Amino acid sequence: MKPVKAVTLWWVLLLVSRLGATRKESLEEGSFYYGTFPLGFTWGVGSSAFQTEGAWDQDGKGPSIWDTFTHSRKGNVLGEETADVACNGYYKVQEDVALLRELHVSHYRFSLSWPRLLPTGVRADGVNKKGIQFYSDFIDALLNSNITPIVTLHHWDLPQLLQVNYGGWQNVSTANYFSDYASLCFEAFGDRVKHWVTFSDPRTMAEKGYETGHHAPGLKLHGTGLYKAAHHVIKAHAQAWHSYNNTWRSKQQGLVGISLNCDWGEPVDISNPKDIEAAERYLQFCLGWFANPIYAGDYPQVMKDHIGRKSAEQGLDMSRLPVFSLQEKSYIKGTSDFLGLGHFTTRYITERNYPSRQGPSYQNDRDLVELVDPNWPDLGSKWLHSVPWGFRRLLNFAQTQYGNPPIYVTENGASQKLHCTQLCDEWRIQYLKGYTNEMLKAIKDGANIKGYTSWSLLDKFEWERGYSDRYGFYYVDFNKKNRPRYPKASVEYYKKIITANGFPNPQEVESWYLKALETCSINNQMLAAEPFLSYMQIMTEIMVPTVCTLCILIAAVLLMLLLRSLS
Repeated sequence: MKPVKAVTLWWVLLLVSRLGATRKESLEEGSFYYGTFPLGFTWGVGSSAFQTEGAWDQDGKGPSIWDTFTHSRKGNVLGEETADVACNGYYKVQEDVALLRELHVSHYRFSLSWPRLLPTGVRADGVNKKGIQFYSDFIDALLNSNITPIVTLHHWDLPQLLQVNYGGWQNVSTANYFSDYASLCFEAFGDRVKHWVTFSDPRTMAEKGYETGHHAPGLKLHGTGLYKAAHHVIKAHAQAWHSYNNTWRSKQQGLVGISLNCDWGEPVDISNPKDIEAAERYLQFCLGWFANPIYAGDYPQVMKDHIGRKSAEQGLDMSRLPVFSLQEKSYIKGTSDFLGLGHFTTRYITERNYPSRQGPSYQNDRDLVELVDPNWPDLGSKWLHSVPWGFRRLLNFAQTQYGNPPIYVTENGASQKLHCTQLCDEWRIQYLKGYTNEMLKAIKDGANIKGYTSWSLLDKFEWERGYSDRYGFYYVDFNKKNRPRYPKASVEYYKKIITANGFPNPQEVESWYLKALETCSINNQMLAAEPFLSYMQIMTEIMVPTVCTLCILIAAVLLMLLLRSLS
C-alpha cells in the first residue's frame, strides 16, 4: 500500500468512527479508560544538553551555534538570556540522578553535546577526553540506579565551527561529520547505551534555524534553506544508522531511531474533502517530511507536488524540494529500529490557497491554515493547548502510516501557566493524566507503543523563550547561583502512574490527585519560608563564630586579670 493511500484509508476510518459507526477495538472518545499498560512498558523523563548543562566553555568544550546565537545580544532570546549556566547540570549529575530515582522512572532521555565531545565538530581535529569522561560517568550513574539511558546524539547544538567553515546543515559535508561523531559515541558509550536517537525534532531545527531565523543559526532562507537542511539531516541519520548496523549492532545489540515532533491536524469539517486533504497535507509536511523517506524511501508525494508546482510558478527550473537519487532512496529506506514521536498539542486545519507570487515559503507551500478551539484549555504558552484526544489519533496515524513500527513517545509535556503557584501545577497533572490515558487507548487500538518520555525533568532554558516557560517536574530557582531544585505536585502524581503502570480504578486515581496537591502545599510553604531560613542560616553562620570569638577573648582577658591579681 502506497503511503498516500494509507493516509486516505486512515481518514476514511476516522470519518466512519466520527459518524457513529462502531470499531471493534474502539473506546469511547472523551471517556476515561481505566487499565494498565503492557508488561515491560517503560516510563521516563527527558532533557537536552544545551538546555540544562551550562558549563558552556568548561573542560575543553567548544562553542555551539546556540552559544553564538545567545551571546549575540540581538534580541534573539527573551530577556537576552543565555544558557551559560542553565540548570548547572554539568556539576549536579548525582543530584539529578537522585531526582530520577525519586520519580521512579525506568529510563532517562538526554542528549550529548557534540561540541563538548568534539570541540570543532570534526573528529580528526581531536576528541575532548574530559567530555567523554563526563558522559561515561553520567551513564554509569544512571545504570547504577537501574535507569536506562536513551541517548540523543544531536539536539540542535551544532558545533559553531561547522557553521562557520561549512555552512552547517546547508552543506552535505556536515552529514559526514555527523556520521564520524555518531561513530565516536557508539564506540565510547555503546557498550552501555542500547537506545540511540540520532536527531531530536529536526523539523523545528530546520524551520526555525533556516526559514524563520528564530533559532540558531538564525538564517532566513525562505522556502529553500529548511528543505536543504532537512535533506542533509535525513542523509546524516541514514549514515549513522548504517554505521551502527554495519559495525556495532552485532557487538552491542542496540537500537537506533529518530525523534520526530508533530502536532495532530484535525479537519475543521470532517465532511469536507478539501479540509480532509488539508489535514493530510499538514501531517505530511510535518511528520511525513522526515518519516516518509525513512520508512518509504522518498518525500511524501503531496510535498513533491505542492513544492514542485509552486517552484515552477515562481519561475524556477527545479523544485525547491531537493531530490533523492534512486541509490539514496534505497540507502535511506528502512533506517530506523523504532519511531520516536514527540507531541504536545492539536490544531484544526482548513484549506487556504496561497498565491505563488507571494514568494517561497514553507507556510505558503502547505496551502492551509491552523486554528484552535477557544474552548480548549489554555496552558499559558500561546501555542500550547491541552487536547488529549489528538494524541491518540496521531499515534494511530503513525502506526497505520508507517507499517506498525515500535513507537517510543520521546517528548510530551506542558509548560507552566504565566500566573500560577510555583509548585502546585494541577494543570500539568490534568495534562499528564489525559495524554497518558489517550496513549493507553491507542495501545488498545493496536499501536505498538513501547515507552513514554514526559518532557521534562527540570525547568530549563527554553530556546528563544529563555527561562519564561517552565516544563519541569522540578522547579529550578534560576536566581540562585547553585540552581536548587524543588518538586512540583506533578512529581507525586507521575510517580503514582509509573508505580501502578497505568490507572487501576477511579478511587485510587482520585486519591493520587489529592495527595499530590497536599504534598505541593507543604513544599510551597517550605519554599516560601526559605528566604527567612536562608537569612537565619546566614545570621547563624555569622553570629556563632562571632559569639565564640568574643567568648574566647573575654575568657582570655579574665584569665589575664586573674593572673595579675595572683601575682
